[in-house]
Amino acid sequence: MAETHGLMERLEKAVTRLESLFSDSHSSGGMECDGINGVNGSIAPYVEAFDRLLNGSVAEFLRYSKILEGDVKTHAEMVRAAFQAQRSFLLLASQCQEPPENEVAMLLKPISEKIQEIQNFRERNRGSSMFNHLSAVSESIPALGWIAVSPKPGPYVKEMNDAATFYTNRVLKDYKNSDTRHVDWVKSYLNIWSELQAYIKEHHTTGLTWSKTGPVASPMSMRSVLTSSSCLSPPPPPPPPPGPPPIFDTETAKDEGTASRSALFAQLNQGEAITKGLRHVSDDQKTHKNPSLRAQGPPVRSPTKSHTPSPTSPKNSPQQNHAPVLELEGKKWRVEYQEDKNDLVINNTELKQVAYIFKCNKSTLQIKGKINSITIDNCKKFGLVFDNVVGIVEVINSRDIQIQVMGKVPTISINKTEGCHIYLSEESLDCEIVSAKSSEMNILIPQDGDYKEFPVPEQFKTAWDGSKLVTEPAEIVG
Repeated sequence: MAETHGLMERLEKAVTRLESLFSDSHSSGGMECDGINGVNGSIAPYVEAFDRLLNGSVAEFLRYSKILEGDVKTHAEMVRAAFQAQRSFLLLASQCQEPPENEVAMLLKPISEKIQEIQNFRERNRGSSMFNHLSAVSESIPALGWIAVSPKPGPYVKEMNDAATFYTNRVLKDYKNSDTRHVDWVKSYLNIWSELQAYIKEHHTTGLTWSKTGPVASPMSMRSVLTSSSCLSPPPPPPPPPGPPPIFDTETAKDEGTASRSALFAQLNQGEAITKGLRHVSDDQKTHKNPSLRAQGPPVRSPTKSHTPSPTSPKNSPQQNHAPVLELEGKKWRVEYQEDKNDLVINNTELKQVAYIFKCNKSTLQIKGKINSITIDNCKKFGLVFDNVVGIVEVINSRDIQIQVMGKVPTISINKTEGCHIYLSEESLDCEIVSAKSSEMNILIPQDGDYKEFPVPEQFKTAWDGSKLVTEPAEIVG
């Protein structure tokens, strides 16, 4: 009995000591959080505001994406993960002081990887029936990079939102009168960026607000913030548990460099004589008519894994090689990843066929016959010669493009392109040119056996006439 009594006393002392240690630890931890967040260790107001955005517009977007299912649903889950990564970064900033610039780049790596994953998904699914949906998300998701923009992150988000509307307008055009679910999806997605702009205006007008106290942010403190539960109650919804900290590179991946542009193609300056140098592609050289060619090297759309720039030198890392493609897939001619090819020809076209030209550089393509539409996407120093198009020719996200019309085309659209020369024929002088966010555009009109160049206006002036705004091109003084 005495032994039992003594054992109970020792146990009581041990429990008392443990409670004392826990109380001291909790008190000191709470004081540290108070100093960082201001009120009783609660989450910072701007993190709470971001949680409201997550539970509001982002959750609504996820709901409409699940209704559409398929690629749209998968893509939306990636968007959710990217916003959760941003939420984790904001939580870190609310508790820690701003680190040196090169270390900020390290901490942003998880967000940049999520953005890259979203964009890679679009590239891997170019044949998707929801390609315009995927493109709208892929083109605008870099808006999450606002946390690295100063002093005006809000306008940066608006610019990315504008990039999405080019594709969301296509979605609306396709489904406005047939399936309102897609219309609701568009509204919910664009609403995310509108609310994010309002959030930035209220909480981070001139740039991300870091804590003035606490430790300097580091990869270790990021992991500590995410795993710690003593200071902060888990937010709704909680971020995914982090893995071990990766080896970060010192620079975030950037978009294509600003390398100087070289001279435009001399081939197209020949006018109609350009077709003399083109080589005919016989049936045995076409992948869609020769199974043995497909067996030797199947078309590669995108790597199966998401690839990230080399940690040692992201700017100089070699681009991943893709097999060049020139084939008819259903009613679509796919011309992709052609490099230094100036003798590409498409024959035997039909009125219902379309041509999609993607990431072709320093190449020239001739399309004979009559075709429905042509799209040039992400090409550089590319020349196109075609006979007749009954719909539209679109140039998107490209640079140094030259187009020669041999017959007729009703509309040519130029969007987000630097450098585009269009040679019209006598038959196509009634063609309409529609341009947006583009520069260095010139239309060449045939006159007296030669071409005369006319620049497309890039500068406009707008005035109030008493009842409405009137916009007209500003005069070019030359």
